[in-house]
Amino acid sequence: MSRWRPPSPSSTAIITRDGFERMKAELDHLWHTVRPEVVKALAAAAAEGDRSENAEYIYRKKQLGEIDRRARYLSKRIPVLKVVEAASTQMDAVFFGATIEIENVETGETVRYRIVGPDETDAKKGWISIDSPLARAVLKKRVDDEFEAALPGGMTRFAVTAVSYL
Repeated sequence: MSRWRPPSPSSTAIITRDGFERMKAELDHLWHTVRPEVVKALAAAAAEGDRSENAEYIYRKKQLGEIDRRARYLSKRIPVLKVVEAASTQMDAVFFGATIEIENVETGETVRYRIVGPDETDAKKGWISIDSPLARAVLKKRVDDEFEAALPGGMTRFAVTAVSYL
């Protein structure tokens, strides 16, 4: 398993319908598929004898702990989340769930992001949290609006070039 960290306690408790279904599917998969396999492997490793020097037993105990920790987090987080079903009524402005294209005013570089909840961020897909500084700065902006965002490299100026909703 990866080094997953839950969002900070101050994170916004909203999520898209797809993200909510993925979280429920992950919890179901952990409880009904992954955990029983690990428990079975742990029992087999425990039956081999001395547990203090049994690498398989130690590994499976650690793996079971990680699965239980993630399942516990999901089972507490899912009931708290509010699923945002409808797209914004203002289709030309940036709100939760929007896919935006922004241009760095200084460099001319264009990037595409989708604004999602903190539990479903994915840098590879270009999904950023609504709690991120960039998303906070672009909220309520429209095409051709310019804005500044405090990024790790300092204040950066952007222009919104496109807004769409799936």
